[in-house]
Amino acid sequence: MVLLDRVTRLLFGAEAETVGETDRQLVWDVTDAIVDAVDPRVKLRSGYRRRLDVGVRKTIAHLRALGRIRLEPVALGRSAWSQDAQVRAFFAAADDIPTCIGRSHEIRRFFETHAGCDQLHALLGMRRMERRVLAPRLVGGVMRSDVAQTTVSFEGHRLIAPAADDAAGRLEIGLRIVRRLAQLVCERIVAVDESVKGLELDKARLAMKLRMLQNGRDGLGALAAEPAALDAQIAEVERSLKDATRSHREAKASLATVDGTIDHINAILAHPERYVDLVRRRMRVTLLGVLVEEGDEAEPAHDLVIDDLSIGDGFTATIARVRIARTELPPKEGLARAERFL
Repeated sequence: MVLLDRVTRLLFGAEAETVGETDRQLVWDVTDAIVDAVDPRVKLRSGYRRRLDVGVRKTIAHLRALGRIRLEPVALGRSAWSQDAQVRAFFAAADDIPTCIGRSHEIRRFFETHAGCDQLHALLGMRRMERRVLAPRLVGGVMRSDVAQTTVSFEGHRLIAPAADDAAGRLEIGLRIVRRLAQLVCERIVAVDESVKGLELDKARLAMKLRMLQNGRDGLGALAAEPAALDAQIAEVERSLKDATRSHREAKASLATVDGTIDHINAILAHPERYVDLVRRRMRVTLLGVLVEEGDEAEPAHDLVIDDLSIGDGFTATIARVRIARTELPPKEGLARAERFL
């Protein structure tokens, strides 16, 4: 844990600019932090750092680039809904904000364990939904009722990574990014484990089918079957069983050995942009959540900066850094009553 904290500070903290991306100690520390989070047995393999070197350097460069993207925190509270266009775009109604804050166990636990903090910084994640609809709109000075438009809305709000201040918040998010990469490696290994079990079942099924056909050929069942057709079936099952046996052997070797684990780590670290990336977009949206094309000034709209974070497995969330005052946290009892009412 100490090593992971050090790596996070060197990648996302104030110390990030003091250490070069190719600094040998940084490369070693990142390597060991990932290995510790995935499978410490890898350290027993001679030369493991050398084998992971290229992927680790690519990951360091990518994470440094992510760390240089500044997400300015916005105040999140009921009053902010009427004052901040970004907050109003994220939430359909002002009452949705305290509900979102109150439902976050991480936010509540942080305030409960940090009595001296009057506010915290956190990461807000949401799913952005864009839908094509037919709705009224002013076109050429004439109100039309069936104009094709795109609406933008957000749902599935979630608050995570609370921290006492902006600097600590950046470190907390950075730590979770590094842990996400380690999680993806573990998921890859688990998937191989599941495929091994599936291949074992395939082998057993094909072996049983082969015995069935052989018994049919060599027993009384031969009276009811064409020999040539039966031989062709047996040959086909034998080929399938041979392929399944080879695949099972390769998958099992990949799973069971330290070398296989190193290969799985490399598969993620060599292409970090596929698994964690941040894309910034700009859009104009009306008060009703209608997307306005560039140059279209038919109705008032606000400029929004949208940061989309992809974390692998095809999942992308719109994120925002937020500041939350302790006074915005609703009491547990009030939240429970509101949820029963809803």
